[in-house]
Amino acid sequence: MSIRRDKFLRFPGGKAKALTLSYDDGMRQDIRMIDILRPAGIKCTFNINGGMFFDEEKDYPENKIYIRMKISDALKAYTDDICEVAIHGFNHTLLADMDPAQMCCEIVDDRRALESIFDRQIHGMAYPYGSTNNTVCQVLELCGVYYSRTTKSTEKFALPESKADWLRLPATCHHKNPRLMELCDSFIALEPKRHPQMFYVWGHGYEFDESQNWDLLERFADKMKGHDDIWYATNGEIYQCWLDFKNLETSADGSRVYNPSLRSVWFTTFRGNTYEVKPGETIVIE
Repeated sequence: MSIRRDKFLRFPGGKAKALTLSYDDGMRQDIRMIDILRPAGIKCTFNINGGMFFDEEKDYPENKIYIRMKISDALKAYTDDICEVAIHGFNHTLLADMDPAQMCCEIVDDRRALESIFDRQIHGMAYPYGSTNNTVCQVLELCGVYYSRTTKSTEKFALPESKADWLRLPATCHHKNPRLMELCDSFIALEPKRHPQMFYVWGHGYEFDESQNWDLLERFADKMKGHDDIWYATNGEIYQCWLDFKNLETSADGSRVYNPSLRSVWFTTFRGNTYEVKPGETIVIE
């Protein structure tokens, strides 16, 4: 009799749920955001325009909401352990309205600038204005971008199924969504048996000043913090976890699983058994 050996991704520690945030433009309000998220252990990917930092030699204007950070302040803010830096177009342009050569410049110039500033490789992105099409996605792939968030919201928690889907990544919701707290409660109550679930919230830090509702972020952080069954991760950490799982090598009968990656990979089976495969290890599953 054959045995079903379907495998379903699990996050580190065997967890079936992940929470991640994504915020755009590198505005000064990100500093306050990080101060709220850090005590809660909630991680965020910040998508930054490498050509639009505020002049280092000038003073920030007072009583103005839309102010980008100086490089010196960005270095202090985004090197926090809860932060990931991703690109957002060098000049925040509508990529879908450009020819492929211009797209390449926008993407590669942003990568070069941010990698130089933050001394790390950067492979994530969010589309400026959500502007994308098939050509943009093809160019992103050629420019070394692995995942990129759109401005679409699903109010759902499913992960992308393919590499192509990661370049058209929707969110669960924007933080302005009136159902935000309801979605929080739904996610907390979830007990996934098979496919893992991801709660993905996006927005702009300056919107909390626009709406004068920083208490919304505080309530969100308080509600979502400290859940033992949730993995708190950046966009990039979730993508890498998904990729490592997809790269597992399995025998023809599904009984032996080899992990060629440099990180442990967790998964559960159709029968409900959860396994960890360590780097370079081969295990036998039931």
